[in-house]
Amino acid sequence: MSRQSLSLAALLLGQPTKPRVFVSYHHENDQAWYDRFSQLFHSSYDVVTDRSLERAIDSDATDYQQRRIREENISGSSITVVLCGTETWKRRWVDWEIDMTLNKEHALLGVVLPTQPCNVQNRYYWPDRLFENIQSGFAHWTYWNENPANVRAAIDMARAKARSPAAIRNSRPRMERSRS
Repeated sequence: MSRQSLSLAALLLGQPTKPRVFVSYHHENDQAWYDRFSQLFHSSYDVVTDRSLERAIDSDATDYQQRRIREENISGSSITVVLCGTETWKRRWVDWEIDMTLNKEHALLGVVLPTQPCNVQNRYYWPDRLFENIQSGFAHWTYWNENPANVRAAIDMARAKARSPAAIRNSRPRMERSRS
């Protein structure tokens, strides 16, 4: 049964559909955090499965890669959760996923992982595009939390902030390469 059929059946039966959440993260360093997020919240959210496009897309064509991200991950979701670990801010795929989330005016939530260190100014290393939208008031951020009520509150806050698309800051060029 297709996703649309399941959602329609749930609606007709009076069952609420689970919000579809896309999770963006650095696959090499933060896979365990994604797995934990998915495990903890699969009953509350339709967490988009790990498709690891960097390994799945057999093409160097940037436009094609970005279209696949948009069509297979961002479209159909209502929020992107960015798991921010030590190297997340350096990853072009994360930057592209945030860019496409903003283009669709979907909600955006940054989650600081316990492994994330502070820099010398006692601030976290964020993907630039995410940080600009946290500063503008469009995106929300929170610390890693395994309490479903706290995660629901953070997602609800991100969705509320996303009702102000005029606050979107998305003018910077997309990253062409991941930083080392």
